Amino acid sequence: MPEVLFILTIIFVAYVVYSVVGDVRKSNAKPSATHQAPVPKPESKPKPATVKPAPVPASARKQSEAKPQPPATKAEQEEAKPEPAVASVSNEIRNPETGEVSAVAANYRFVKRWIKEALVKEGLLDKVYKASELNDANAKKIKNALNKIKTLDKYRT
Repeated sequence: MPEVLFILTIIFVAYVVYSVVGDVRKSNAKPSATHQAPVPKPESKPKPATVKPAPVPASARKQSEAKPQPPATKAEQEEAKPEPAVASVSNEIRNPETGEVSAVAANYRFVKRWIKEALVKEGLLDKVYKASELNDANAKKIKNALNKIKTLDKYRT
């Protein structure tokens, strides 16, 4: 007799949970197309007026067409020279020993071991740092070293 009462109680609890979950799903679900109110068609919008640019005065045209004047002194000429274009530095470097290409992580803890050893080998860092040795001063050194190793031809992809 107690087993039957236990089984009936379990069935009743399952029914209550099923009906509550079903009600929640119905209230959260989108109404079907048959239950939706008809959506009115949007009225046609007027086309935006095109704005014509104002005419440029002749004096302004002459000034823009005029050739720029070269700098007068040598110092000004040196300042005016464009700087040489810096090659874009990739976030990936190549291991020259194995040919493996690996991305340089932003955090030193996630940088691969061979990259850490290469930093020491190239003299950019004095040793491979442990996680407990990472502080602000060491982090700045490491960041500069990682940026420098990316520019070395030996490690460039």
